[in-house]
Amino acid sequence: MSDREPQPVERQLPTDEARDLLALVREIARREIAPKAAEEEDAGRFPREVFTLLSESGLLGLPYDAEYGGGDQPYEVYLQVLEELAAARLTVGLGLSVHTLASYALATYGTKQQQVEHLPAILGGGLLGAYCLSEPSSGSDAASLRTKAVREGDDWVIDGTKAWITHGGVADFYTVMARTGEDGPRGITAFLVPGDAPGLSAAVPEKKMGMKGSPTAQVHFDGVRVGDERRIGEEGQGFTIALAALDSGRLGIAACAIGVAQAALDEAVAYATERRQFGRPIADFQGLRFMIADMATQIEAGRALYLAAARLRDAGKPFAKQAAMAKLHCTDTAMKVTTDAVQILGGYGYTADFPVERLMREAKVLQIVEGTNQIQRMVIARHVAGPEAR
Repeated sequence: MSDREPQPVERQLPTDEARDLLALVREIARREIAPKAAEEEDAGRFPREVFTLLSESGLLGLPYDAEYGGGDQPYEVYLQVLEELAAARLTVGLGLSVHTLASYALATYGTKQQQVEHLPAILGGGLLGAYCLSEPSSGSDAASLRTKAVREGDDWVIDGTKAWITHGGVADFYTVMARTGEDGPRGITAFLVPGDAPGLSAAVPEKKMGMKGSPTAQVHFDGVRVGDERRIGEEGQGFTIALAALDSGRLGIAACAIGVAQAALDEAVAYATERRQFGRPIADFQGLRFMIADMATQIEAGRALYLAAARLRDAGKPFAKQAAMAKLHCTDTAMKVTTDAVQILGGYGYTADFPVERLMREAKVLQIVEGTNQIQRMVIARHVAGPEAR
């Protein structure tokens, strides 16, 4: 591995507070996350203590209201925090993005009483969340989910199985979409379910090609009983809540993807400037210089795209199309850049002695989670060309 220190990303931040925040995040990433990333990913170890540190540092609730323990930061700032964390270790960056996604329903659609009761612990009290929408037979077609919640007096009883759940088995709370009415999107309701609820269990985590330190598991609900006070929003509003959360969550995935790509570029540049062949650094050869130039350009384009979408969101303007574009472009960029980084390192890039091999494996999942890139293309096309003819 190279000893060459990468140059920090030049960022346009709106306030001095945001600049101080990013400096804190870089220090945490440098000191507490990056040094252990390779070893812990190889061992499949989930870094719960890192999330505790992030909570204690005020980083688990950045885009939410300070009244409830959040950071009152715009998405423009929050996403750049995600990028820095993902560059150090995707398990941490994506984990924060998922926690923010899981918190969205309560923070945006919850009643005042619900927010007062639950948000402080979620945003700054050390709790960690998971988001439960997908099922074994319901992925891209999320509106066809079969997990049911049946009303019994003042309670709801939830039965079913959720799949591909990040933090499954380690989360302290689950934001769960369950069917309470008719088939289709109008029959789905959102619930806030405690992680220790009787009847809730997680399967053995999936064995994945990357992100081995982040548990992804099926979560089973066997007669899980929650009070109506844990229903978020109106009955039948759950699918609307889920899609709104995913619009914001896709920006989180985009930022994480650019973090992974930036880390791969930094490694490739460090290697290419030190590795010598034919009497000079391989970075002197035009073929590699052009690869590096293309990698850097695509990263900058992705960063600009996700920040433009974030600024629309911060201004209260529609941003769903731009979120889909950002998720699509940034995750495809991460896959291309990490692949090229492996190529630049040659045989060394294919070994676990250098991080680009791990980054390439991790980049792949970002093209899949929170709506595959094929789904993103459908979303974008509907905005541009109108809905499909039926």
